[in-house]
Amino acid sequence: MNIYPFLKTGLLATGFTILTSLSFAQSWEVYDQNFQLTSRIEFDHISILGESVRISSMGNELNLLGKDYRSFLNLKGESVYQYLEPWIIVKGPKGLGAFHEYGEEVFPLEYDDIQIFYTKLLAQKGNAFWVYDRVKKSTVSIGTFDQALLAKNGQVIAQNEKGFFLPLSKNPGKVFKKLLEVNENFLISDEDTGFGLINREGEYILEPIIDELIHLEENYFYAFDGKQYMLIKAREERADIKYTSYHKITLGQNNMMLEYIHGKLRRVMDNEGILLDQTGMEKVTQVGYKKYNVYLRDKSVGLLGEGGWLVNPVLNLETILPGKENLYGAKKEGKYGFINKSGQMLIENRFDEISVFSEGLAAVKRNGLWGFVNKADQIIVTPQFEEVLDFHNGLSVVKQNGKSNLIDKNGGVLLGNWYSRISIAPDNYFITEENGLFGLIDASGLEIVGPKFNELRRETQDKIVVKMGDKFGVMDESGNYSLPIYYKNIIFDQGTNKILVEDRYQFMPAAAVEKEIKKKRGV
Repeated sequence: MNIYPFLKTGLLATGFTILTSLSFAQSWEVYDQNFQLTSRIEFDHISILGESVRISSMGNELNLLGKDYRSFLNLKGESVYQYLEPWIIVKGPKGLGAFHEYGEEVFPLEYDDIQIFYTKLLAQKGNAFWVYDRVKKSTVSIGTFDQALLAKNGQVIAQNEKGFFLPLSKNPGKVFKKLLEVNENFLISDEDTGFGLINREGEYILEPIIDELIHLEENYFYAFDGKQYMLIKAREERADIKYTSYHKITLGQNNMMLEYIHGKLRRVMDNEGILLDQTGMEKVTQVGYKKYNVYLRDKSVGLLGEGGWLVNPVLNLETILPGKENLYGAKKEGKYGFINKSGQMLIENRFDEISVFSEGLAAVKRNGLWGFVNKADQIIVTPQFEEVLDFHNGLSVVKQNGKSNLIDKNGGVLLGNWYSRISIAPDNYFITEENGLFGLIDASGLEIVGPKFNELRRETQDKIVVKMGDKFGVMDESGNYSLPIYYKNIIFDQGTNKILVEDRYQFMPAAAVEKEIKKKRGV
């Protein structure tokens, strides 16, 4: 293939030594999804940052490209420092600047730092700070501070030697001892009078009079004021007290809340109030997310969930684990089995460790090795593996003698080779690894290719980008190459539904070549 078809053979031969010393833009080929070449473009480098953002470099220029890959805005910088949709932070010789992905310049390239929050940007130069608000289409100076943070709820938390400030609020001069960002909605304020809650507008929804205020999750808070315990749900305009009590509510590990009445454990609490009111409780332990073992004085234990009892209290059990498929792991006399909601032992307690049921099978460990049991208490896969994963789409990853393979639900080993590692990809495919190289197995367990690539990523159905050494190619799900392993880079542009391929030669315009040749000849 003549890689310079626009040059005459004589010119190419005469100018070869000159051409190899020149620096020109890289050649990019643009393909459709059927791998039909649609065009060629010239850029040193192309980055696809999002469906709407394409960045190129040509010489010393950094440009924003349209969907036709034509430059429509010079970003005036050397490199992209950060992209957080829809904002592009660009680095230049004098500092950082900011652009909207549609091309609007928000801050020139002269700032020390720029922080991003959806419709707001906070720019810093020395100790001075500015905020751009895209909704208002305005930039304002908020003053000088030792430091400032664009919080998750859109407020700016600033600090100097006097304390903390909210310069975007209606009272920008108010001094706080401390301000803590909680989530995208609220801040906790710490003041001489107590703790309070502040919303996205910078206004109180809970006055700073609370002795103790702790964020639980989402918009829920645990509070203590004087002798009163409270569970609070914060809303944009107010704070709702969902539960209040003068009895002690403890906040334990993983925010497990228990209420004691006259020194005796009486209630298990949820964010909005009482999850369980039960006399005779001796102990509660958390065994999963919002799953609790409740131990009673009659030596029974039950499994409590958000909706009530998942397993009713059962005598003579040590532990009940969260389950799936209507079966729950249970420990009795030091061994694990499985029970139903009523506490009936359906699978004998004879295992050292267990997993949850998945697709009708559960992993069980005995004598140091793992196998699988079904719901009829039959060992389907004899314990023989050092490690196993739960079944997914009829397959499990297992490890034996330090090597990994796949098995089906009958325990049949699927692969002829055992590998150092097999991991499940988000698309249900499997990635194999051996000696630092990667291979691919489809969702049914069929090996597409063994480990031989330095990199491997499945872009779309039937299109897999592979790298061998420093060269890239595209492979289909049958292991055939749609593009050979030859190219410097391959980028899938989801916004245009195109495939960009960086060729391994430099694109050298004929006019530039002829000029250098004439110069060499003294013409």
